[in-house]
Amino acid sequence: MGEAKQKHDAGQVQRVIDFMGQRKTALVFSIVMVVSSILSLAVNGLQFGLDFTGGLQIELKFEQAADLPLIRSSLTDTGVEDATVVFFGSDKDIKITTQQNRESLIRALLASSIDGLTNDGVQLQTVTPRKDDRLPEGGIILTVAGDLADQVDRKLIAYQLESYLSVSSNGRHEFLTKDGVQVLAEKLLLEQLAAATDDDLVIKRTEFVGPQIGDELRDQGGIGMLFALAVVMVYVALRFQYKFSVGAVAALVHDVIIVLGFFSILHLDFDLTVLAAVLAVIGYSLNDTIVVSDRIRENFRKVRKSSPVEIINISLSQTLGRTLVTSLTTLLVLLALFFVGGELIHSFSIALIIGIVIGTYSSIYVAANTLLMMHITKEDLMVPEKEGAELEELP
Repeated sequence: MGEAKQKHDAGQVQRVIDFMGQRKTALVFSIVMVVSSILSLAVNGLQFGLDFTGGLQIELKFEQAADLPLIRSSLTDTGVEDATVVFFGSDKDIKITTQQNRESLIRALLASSIDGLTNDGVQLQTVTPRKDDRLPEGGIILTVAGDLADQVDRKLIAYQLESYLSVSSNGRHEFLTKDGVQVLAEKLLLEQLAAATDDDLVIKRTEFVGPQIGDELRDQGGIGMLFALAVVMVYVALRFQYKFSVGAVAALVHDVIIVLGFFSILHLDFDLTVLAAVLAVIGYSLNDTIVVSDRIRENFRKVRKSSPVEIINISLSQTLGRTLVTSLTTLLVLLALFFVGGELIHSFSIALIIGIVIGTYSSIYVAANTLLMMHITKEDLMVPEKEGAELEELP
């Protein structure tokens, strides 16, 4: 960027950076990033986490330091697909998440727990007393049918399931257990991991997230983001002028799309913590944009003999120090979270790091550039004179 010397209204000489001299290059750069992000979102989509897809989340405590690779391989062997295993607080506490639905998960665990039982021909049904008086509320019926029914050991399955009733008819075996889906999944998973790791472990917390809840969270999160953008546009229009509101919202949309595109391109998990980070980026970017906009408006009213490009350069140069100090101090905290905060907040810190960098850039080259593209003038920002003001000044 070139540098120039510009006289200020008060007669002082201020060092001004020619930001807007590179506005066309910045425009091309922004278009490339936004288009790439949109294409990736259209082709790859987002890799939604457990919060949005539904699945199982379980927290375990080991007596000794947990061996994550061994636990991951054990889960893969038992048929628990796409399981994520991370430390949770200490090296003895781990959290396991999988996006399998509960029926698929229990069938996989049963198949690996009971000799001769495979996923094929196994049906699982959750029953309430109104539908089947033989079961208490939350009980399960496991049905083994087809050729598999002739091969399995009924007594072994009944024993391992702690089934209190076993019914056979028409080549089908039904095993009824009082355990609910969550209890059965915990029991089977605990047995598998205890056998694989040869360690005593305790389940601290188990949570099933249903797909309907996940869909609701995803929809409400999207609506919340759109509502935030709409409110921002109204606020900036009332606080400044409608051209500033267009610039502010353009910068916010620019930031959100690029953050989402980054997660799509790198196939990073997108969960509720990342959504919270995106909303935080909106607030951060808006704050920076409002500071710049306020200075631009002030200088348009004070500096009389400069073009819009020169006035915007003066304003950006005056706020540059504040912008850099705020961004760098925030980045220091986020880098600390990224490197020493643990795997649980990696995605959160990554989203904020990208958002801070892109938000700082957009407040300079997207919001301000939009004002020039909309032909902002001094007349747009002049304070309107009150009616009768001239009469009051007459003696």
